[in-house]
Amino acid sequence: MSQAKRITIADIARLAGVSPGAVSFALNGRPGVSEQTRQRILDIAEENQWQPSSAARALVGSRAGVVGFAVNRPARTLGTEAFFTDLIAGVQSALAQHGVALQLVVVSSIEEEMATYRRWRSANQVDGVIVIDPRDDDPRLALLPSLPLPAVVIGSRDTAGDPPAIWLDDEAAAHALFDYLAALGHREIAYVSGPAEFQHTRIRADVLAALAARDVTGETFVTDFSPAAATAATRTLLSRATRPTAVVYDNDVMAIAGLRVAQEMGVGVPQALSVASFDDSVVTGLVHPSITCLTRDTFALGEQAAAFLLERIGSADPLPSRRGTAPALTIRESTAAPAR
Repeated sequence: MSQAKRITIADIARLAGVSPGAVSFALNGRPGVSEQTRQRILDIAEENQWQPSSAARALVGSRAGVVGFAVNRPARTLGTEAFFTDLIAGVQSALAQHGVALQLVVVSSIEEEMATYRRWRSANQVDGVIVIDPRDDDPRLALLPSLPLPAVVIGSRDTAGDPPAIWLDDEAAAHALFDYLAALGHREIAYVSGPAEFQHTRIRADVLAALAARDVTGETFVTDFSPAAATAATRTLLSRATRPTAVVYDNDVMAIAGLRVAQEMGVGVPQALSVASFDDSVVTGLVHPSITCLTRDTFALGEQAAAFLLERIGSADPLPSRRGTAPALTIRESTAAPAR
């Protein structure tokens, strides 16, 4: 279609083979169309660079009453992570107090995530977004102010600009866990991490590497956060002639998968191997042996992020970042001094 003439909802309806009403429902994120039809309509609108008219915006008001959350995680494993279950529950709890809805989508890449932000903004579908897993030189943080689309980042450090962050000091948290293991006497520590591009992965790996000054040999195994990848990494580590004496995992499910491999291979925990996790959950306290973790109130973190985003949406000026509550090290049965 020629771009000389502005595409209308009627044009999109004709191209999609649906009614103009269905197009309106899809573009505004309202129920009334199937997800397959909604996606087809959104794709056509994006391909033809549809923009809502200023008159239409005036009719529907300046707010959509919806906050967006695009999660770049494998869909099959997302539901197994207690972190996301608690975070999303906290976000929804805070938003519900203000009559604001949450639109959650799972994306497969940062490019798809950024395309989602562009589509949401062009359709006036969300008022702002929550961003997770920041990276160094993160292109999302440059894109969002340019759209413009208000955002709050849940990250490892102050973003020093817009969008602001609720940040948790991942360097201090990593020191708390790795330093504890080093103090117990561990000199061979493995870290089974999530994707290398995430800022918190690099920070944690750097803290472990710096323990070389204390004669600690550290090694990072990069995975996709899945229990299957954690299982494979743990089998590789425990099949070596010289095994690590401690393994730290990025989340609770990975740690439980690693514990299962140790039991399968007859490696006693914590007698021959200490196991720990950067994320806690109810389950890590119920398995035997229970797992040493960094514990945080992730539900409260979700509440704080949602409240901060609503404040950012209502502010004409950028807001400074805020420091979140530091996680606490919870010592359980899975860690001990290495056998001499």
